[in-house]
Order: sequence, then structure tokens, then C-alpha cells
Amino acid sequence: MGTIRVGTCSWTDPTLLNSGRFYPDSARSAEARLQYYASQFNIVEVDSSYYALPNERNSYLWAERTPDGFLFDFKAFRLFTQHPTPVNSLSKNIREQLTPELHQKSNLYYRDLPPELVDELWHRFESSMLPLDTAGKLGIVLFQFPHWFYPGSGQLDHIAMCKERLPQYRIAVEFRNNVWLNEKNRAATFDFLRRNGLAFVCVDEPQGFKSSAPPVAETTSDIGLVRLHGRNTETWENRGIGPAERFNYLYSEEEMKPWADKIVDLARPIGEMHVLFNNCYEDKAVVNARQISLMLDTLTRPKNAEE
Repeated sequence: MGTIRVGTCSWTDPTLLNSGRFYPDSARSAEARLQYYASQFNIVEVDSSYYALPNERNSYLWAERTPDGFLFDFKAFRLFTQHPTPVNSLSKNIREQLTPELHQKSNLYYRDLPPELVDELWHRFESSMLPLDTAGKLGIVLFQFPHWFYPGSGQLDHIAMCKERLPQYRIAVEFRNNVWLNEKNRAATFDFLRRNGLAFVCVDEPQGFKSSAPPVAETTSDIGLVRLHGRNTETWENRGIGPAERFNYLYSEEEMKPWADKIVDLARPIGEMHVLFNNCYEDKAVVNARQISLMLDTLTRPKNAEE
């Protein structure tokens, strides 16, 4: 049985902090909050790295403030996954190198930037995680591709390029377009991921939308990842709301039990499983993470453990 790690996709979401239902009153500083979180879970996802490039100093501090064995998964910067990227999300010295034409755009895409700036952004992203990697606390780098990212040779080349840019890190891929996983393309998708040593991200999310990815349970490398986004059908495709509101959902134990069984089955032939709750509205993610941890403990406990 591989190691199963359970955590959430944020430890600093404002709605979690404001709820007052997770952190003790003594955990008022950034350091104290991370230390408390790491006393409850053994993994967390860094979601802020999607919105802006992280920096080495934060990674150094995070490594210093967490115990041995704790892991950080990183979500890749949105420019790398072909999402629209606001110009002001780039650092000042990068913005200064943009052409006047690019400065006038409200959003940039990967294809917009000259090769030398692309190289610089990849270098900064890679180096930002080095302190954690050196400390043995870097888990997976997650590339979540948008719903307009359809299967095709160009898209496969882009995914392979992302892997080549970060050769020393473990990479996972999450598709938000269900065409990758339909009956026609599923086998080819998994074959591509296996051949390139890329982990497939299993997801749980609202179904019935054009963008809904099915809850397929599969592993394509020696590490597996399950991300649970909640099942809030009213907010899933709403525009103009924040991420916390979009993922505002509390799983029932009956909804999580099938996933607990799947996670155990997925973990048997591989080295490690990461289970991350992205329903980070108030304390819902931490509540569900604790609940499924108890389920997994029961399922993986040796039958004679109490004898």
C-alpha cells in the first residue's frame, strides 16, 4: 500500500481564517498558522502560485516552518497552462520588458510573449520551488488546463514541453475539458501520460455541464492525485464570483465513501497518493479532509490491528 496523504488546496483562504473554526486563537501569524495546519495534515496545495509566480523566500520559510515529511504541491502559473494572465500579475521587471503593444493588453497568453521572456518566467518558477525541493518537501507541480484546451497534437506538444521545462520535478495534469476522457480519447490520453511520466489528476466536480470532467479513477505514474472540487452546481460555471464561493460545498460522508474506496485501490500498486480538497469555503475543506482521513485509516488498518 502506497502512502496516502490528505490535505486541502489552501491554508490561508480568507473565508477559512474569518470562520474561526479551524485555527486556534494562538495561531495569528503566518508562521503559526502554517505550523498548526502542518500539525493536522501532512500535505497542502499552494494555489497562489497559479495567480502569480511564487518566490524562493516563501519556499524557504515554508520549508523551515513545517516538520519533516510534510509536502507542498504547487499549482502551475496560469500563463503556462494557457489561461489568460493579467499583465499586472507579472513582476515589475518583467512588465518593463514588454512591448508597448503587449502593455496595452488586459490579458496575456503564452503565445504572446517573446521566447526570452518565456524562458525567464520558466526559470523563475523553477527556482522558486528549489528550497522546498532541496528540503524534500516538494510534492507535485500541477498543470490544470482550461476547458478550451482540446485534444490535439499541438496541445500534446505543449504538455510535453511543460515536462521538459521542469525535468527534476514530478508533474501532474488535470483536464477541465472532458473530451480528453471520453470513450474515443481516454485510452490515448492515459497512454500519453504514462509514456511521458505524467500523473493523471482524478477529479470530483459537478456533473452535467459541458465543462464537467468525469470522476475517472486512474493512475498513470508512481504517484496519484485526487482533487475534490465540491458539487455546487449553482456556482460551477458562474462568472464574477470568487473561487471560494464557486467551491462552496460540504461533502457528506456518503458522497466521500466511494472515493475513499477508490483511493485505497489506486494506492495499492503505486508509491504515493495525494488527496486534496478544493472546497475551500470557510472550514468545509478541512472538515472533509479530516473525515476522509478517518475513513482511509479504517480501510487501510490491518484486520488484526486491535487483536
